[in-house]
Amino acid sequence: MIAANVCGFVYELSLPGPFLARFLEIFSFVPARMWSGEYRPLESLLTIFTAMFLHGGWLHILGNMLFLYIFGDNVEDRLGHFRYFVFYLACGVAGSLCHAFFNPGSNLPSLGASGAISGVMGAFFFLYPRARILTLVPFFLFFTVEIPAFFFIFYWFAIQFFSGAVSVAGRHEGGTAYFAHIGGFVAGVVLLAIMKPPALRPRPAW
Repeated sequence: MIAANVCGFVYELSLPGPFLARFLEIFSFVPARMWSGEYRPLESLLTIFTAMFLHGGWLHILGNMLFLYIFGDNVEDRLGHFRYFVFYLACGVAGSLCHAFFNPGSNLPSLGASGAISGVMGAFFFLYPRARILTLVPFFLFFTVEIPAFFFIFYWFAIQFFSGAVSVAGRHEGGTAYFAHIGGFVAGVVLLAIMKPPALRPRPAW
């Protein structure tokens, strides 16, 4: 999945400016198009999938791929390769639909793997709550500290929920699709309960 996202971003970089703008206009997910009927349901679903493998810049893709690298392999190990593949895509779809539900009039293109990765984090939250995440903390100087996964992901989710609630209450249409993160996370928790194998291998402590 990391390779697929990187390939999508490299292709974006290969396009000249006007072609890139047109490419993103076509293959990004725009909530207003879905609700207005400009796109048929199948076309809207197609843009949800294509948007999952596109990113808006270097910081966007590097941040997403770092989180996917940290959390993804552990969840894949528990679900198995095929289940994980379906799980990842389903979380991405759920995240985009949640974003569209709370921002029905948004004409801003939505792109990125954040919804799918949020679902992976939701599954990790329940599979490995005692794991520790080596985290870079800025406090005058940068230093690293091992933070329990339970606290790390709970804090992350709280930030997404609070920011999403503020954006909806204030009708503020920003550049971050917070409800895609929330929807993906909730979908990850629900799908984990549905898709996990009947007998999972013993959990490692780390």
